[in-house]
Amino acid sequence: MSSRVPSRSARTSTLRARATVLAAGLGVSVALGAGVAVAADITGVSATAGTASAVTAQAQAQAKAAKSAAAKKSAQVTAAKKAAVKKAAAKKSTAKTSAKTAAAKKNASWIAPVKSYTLSASYAQAGGMWQSTHSGQDFAVSTGTDVRAAHGGTVVKAGGNGAGDGPAYGNAVVIKHANGTYSQYAHLSRIDVKVGQVVSTGQHIALSGSTGNSSGPHLHFEIRTTANYGSAVNPVAFLRTQGVSV
Repeated sequence: MSSRVPSRSARTSTLRARATVLAAGLGVSVALGAGVAVAADITGVSATAGTASAVTAQAQAQAKAAKSAAAKKSAQVTAAKKAAVKKAAAKKSTAKTSAKTAAAKKNASWIAPVKSYTLSASYAQAGGMWQSTHSGQDFAVSTGTDVRAAHGGTVVKAGGNGAGDGPAYGNAVVIKHANGTYSQYAHLSRIDVKVGQVVSTGQHIALSGSTGNSSGPHLHFEIRTTANYGSAVNPVAFLRTQGVSV
């Protein structure tokens, strides 16, 4: 049996076919490789761009938050300052009102003309030392005791000879008050106010003594309806109506 040898043309055709297939394969590989490379590059660029965009967005958000926080803090500081100013103004106003109220209350009240004393001769008491009956209330105190205005007012009499009411009173002071009453202080060792002077409740006006018709150091105190002798009312009863007990 004889073997059949392919002809030269057949071998050539086969080789060409193989070469074509190989070339086609290589072309596909190259094309595929290039595509993969391009896709990888695009993906990398996209990822980088996305990261940069995210960082920028985060930075902008942080800057916005910081600006908002700063604005909020500034508003809080401004509000705190306004509140402090308002509080200080309110406190000042309250203090001013309290001072006015205290002053008004002080001048609206009455007090005893001396602090420490012993009551001696009383109003309307009979005795050989007076022409008729006693015209006031005596407060037995030592000479030089502080004598105070029983109520705020204006000094209308001050001096010796009873300030015009007679030598029996010695050195005396008479104060006119806004409610139409007058208070008199007599037998003083020293007078420390002048006619026309405005005094407040509790203000020092003189020192007690024993001048005039006096058997010993004391303060003679009267409440009058006029500035002159002869218009006296019971001073203890009057003070009691003003909330003062002696």
